[in-house]
Amino acid sequence: MIEIVSASRCIECDICVRVCPANVFDPVRKQAPVIARQEDCQTCFMCEIYCPTDALYVAPCAEGPTGISEAEVEAAGFFGGYSRALGWNRGKPGGSENDPTQYIRTSPR
Repeated sequence: MIEIVSASRCIECDICVRVCPANVFDPVRKQAPVIARQEDCQTCFMCEIYCPTDALYVAPCAEGPTGISEAEVEAAGFFGGYSRALGWNRGKPGGSENDPTQYIRTSPR
């Protein structure tokens, strides 16, 4: 279940809004999207996978809100964890590497 959209990591590209099959997010002008329908999350990880700045955290086994904080997710290194497990590596906020079309595969083919 989607738990966190980090405002400090988000570049407001709204890719998560577009890729979510369950329409969980609402875009907000000049801000990070909001989790508007958390209970509709299918835990498909599409938002987390496609986020170019690892600004999202999806709790893998949660069937309801966990109450985990952004600080706890950051400290545990969970941001981008699912993408890393798939072998994807992306940039962080503030650089040209944030182009969402520039995904770099780091594992061998």
